[in-house]
This record gives sequence, structure tokens and C-alpha cells, in this order.
Amino acid sequence: MILRDPVHGLVAFEGVAERVVSSLLATREVQRLRNVRQLGFTSLVFPGAEHSRFAHCVGATHVMVRLLARLQSVQDTLPVELRLDDESIADALAAALLHDLGHGPFSHLAEEILPHARRHEDWTADILLDPSTEVHAALRALSAGMPERVVALLTGEHRLGYLSRSVSGVLDVDRCDYLLRDSHMTGVRYGIFDFDWLLQALAFGQVSSAEGAGAWVLAIEGRKGLPPIEGFFLARLFMYQQVYHHKATRAAEALIRAIFLRVAELVSDGRTPAQTPRAIVAAASGDTVSLGDYLALDDVALLGAFRAWEQADDAVLADLARRLWARRLPKTVPLPVDGRTTGSWQEAVDRARSVVARHGLSPELSVRLDVPGEAAYTEPDDDSADGLWVLLRHQPIQRLGRISFLLGELRNKTIERPRLIFPAEVRDEVLAALGPVMA
Repeated sequence: MILRDPVHGLVAFEGVAERVVSSLLATREVQRLRNVRQLGFTSLVFPGAEHSRFAHCVGATHVMVRLLARLQSVQDTLPVELRLDDESIADALAAALLHDLGHGPFSHLAEEILPHARRHEDWTADILLDPSTEVHAALRALSAGMPERVVALLTGEHRLGYLSRSVSGVLDVDRCDYLLRDSHMTGVRYGIFDFDWLLQALAFGQVSSAEGAGAWVLAIEGRKGLPPIEGFFLARLFMYQQVYHHKATRAAEALIRAIFLRVAELVSDGRTPAQTPRAIVAAASGDTVSLGDYLALDDVALLGAFRAWEQADDAVLADLARRLWARRLPKTVPLPVDGRTTGSWQEAVDRARSVVARHGLSPELSVRLDVPGEAAYTEPDDDSADGLWVLLRHQPIQRLGRISFLLGELRNKTIERPRLIFPAEVRDEVLAALGPVMA
């Protein structure tokens, strides 16, 4: 199987990879990802960001193909029982392709705003383990016990710990693809890193745990690997700052949050808007969302609902939906970083809500304190196998944060960028009201 990809170029799945990928691609659950955009409403800011979770998952599988080839070339140092075999290779390829299977609409936004929402990782496990799904049947046809082994890889419970961490970890195939893909599709250069050199710098090392038993980990080999791994984490940090947490993207997400909050209020009042997906009704009612209803929830379904809600009987919901379609996004203003401790953030919210209330708008729906934050590099404080390690000649294996001065400075530090979000039509009044807070 040969595919053309805008990020990786010619993508070839051959041998075991072709058998696994071709069997899984045709399933309904994988095809659903074509209707789930990778970056939600980021296209309102970066017009090219229309790519799907489907394209990302195919790209992550290609990255896994390349990673497995590297691991096979250096696995002679591993005990025989920890080396890759045909079964583990097939499991890893399937896990890479299926890791986002449970993603809801609009990137991560759906699981943040739906009442009683579950993590997309939990939905992924349910989909893979449910005998009624096509992807479960396809996995079982490939190998007995494969659904369970793939879930074990995704949840960090697989017998090959280093393989689990390459699927879902600090440095994994998911992040390697989405940084390059999102950077390319948004037209920015922040997410580009030296993937080829980083791959070549990977090797196996053994870490002594507190219990005395050695754990084998995938590590960075020598100081030659420091520049590409530092570039990887800086790329991720810059993408969060400049793309994922862009002020207009966060403003659009705040508007969508308001839409869902209003829909939830209407459902609770027994006035469910027309064309509200069953999963939304169930979530707003506090009922369990069925797997079938959840899988019916994608960007297409919700965008259709948003269009219908423009004509809703409820004036508040109709106004919010029209603002989204017309791209009349709220305005944002940065707040003092230390406002969490000084109380200035809450004072800013209270002042803005007083302004919008005077204009007849809902303070709860119209004003939001947004505090996006991201840790550039996270590293455990204990001697567990988690995190990243560096192999230096004639020295014990050491954590990356102790070898890299740059990542050591950024280690476990969350960078917050607080903003106040409010309707554009009251911008001048809100800014005037915030004067004492911003001083």
C-alpha cells in the first residue's frame, strides 16, 4: 500500500504493516475520523488547518513504521524476551493507527465542555474492546487477543514498556506526527524539528529502579542526540504558544462553550433545540452516553446542529450560533500572570460581567477567564522508567533534564497565558472597567 502525504511524502506500508493497515482502514470507526478535524476551529485563524484526525493517524502509523525499523536495528542489546517480534510489531502499528479512535469533535474541546464527559482515551478503549464494532472484529481477525493487547499498549500496560511509551509518552509517534503536520497545514514553522536525526539518536538503555530490577528504556544516545530532542520539545512549546493557544482560537472555543452551556440549560428545562445530537442530550441530562450515540458525534453532526440552531426559538442560542458562523468572535485581553494569587483575575471577570449584564447579555455565557497552560518538558522526580533518558559513554544512564541545560531549566514548569474573553461590542467599556485591575 502506497499513499501520498503532504508531510511525509511517499508513505509505504509493506509486509506486516500493509496487512494491519489495510484491514483496519476500511472499518467504520476509523473512517469516522475523516469527519473529525485535527485542530477544531483553528482554521478560523489559520485557513489551511482543515486536516483530519484520519490523516494524522495514518501519519502516526508511518512514523511507527520508521521507529520500529530503528528499534529492530538496535535491539541486540535487549534480552531476547524483550525484543520485537511479529506480534508486537503488528500491535504497535495498530495502536499507532487507532490511538485517536475515541476522539470527539473539535479537537479536545468536546471532552472539556460536555457535561460528565469522558476522556477520549477511555472511549478509544471501549471502541476497541466492544465486540459490536467493526474495528474489534478486524483486530480479532488479525490475531486472537489483539484488541486487548492494543489497549494495553495505549494504556501503558503492555509487556514491552518501551513500546507503550512510544505510542503514548513524552516522546511518541503521536507527537512526532502532529507537530510536523500541524505546522505544515497551518503554514507556520514553529513545529518543525529534525525527526530524521532524532530517530537515528535512539538506542536502548537500562535504568535501575528503586526495587533493584533493571527496566529497559528507549534513550537518547550521546550528546549528538541533544539538539534534535531539545528542538522537539521547543517545537511543541512554540506550537502551543503560537497556534494551539492562539487568542482567536481560544475566543472561538469560548463561543462554542457558551453554545453548549446554553443547549445544556435548554435540555434541562425540557426545551431541547431541534437537531441536537442524542449524545449531547444524554450528556446534558446526566444520562450515560451510549457507544453508538458517541460514534455518531463528529464535526459534521455538530456543524449541522450549529447551522440549525441559528434559527432556534431561543434567542440566546440563535445569537451565539450566528456569531460563530459569521466569525464574530469575542475579544480577548491579557491579564497579569500573577493574578491567580492576587485575586485580580476574578476581579477582572466580575467587572466584565457587570458590563455585559448592563447590555442585557448573559454574564456566565459571555465572559470567560481563559488560562491555557503547557509544560514545555515534564520529567518524573523518581527513578521510574517514565520520562526520557540519555546514554553517555562511560557514564551511568541519566535523565534528560540533568544532561540538557535548556530542558533542565524548563523541566516541569507550566507557562500560563491568562486572558479575559468577552463580547466584541462591549470592548471599550470592558477595557475602561479593567483599568484599576490592569494597573
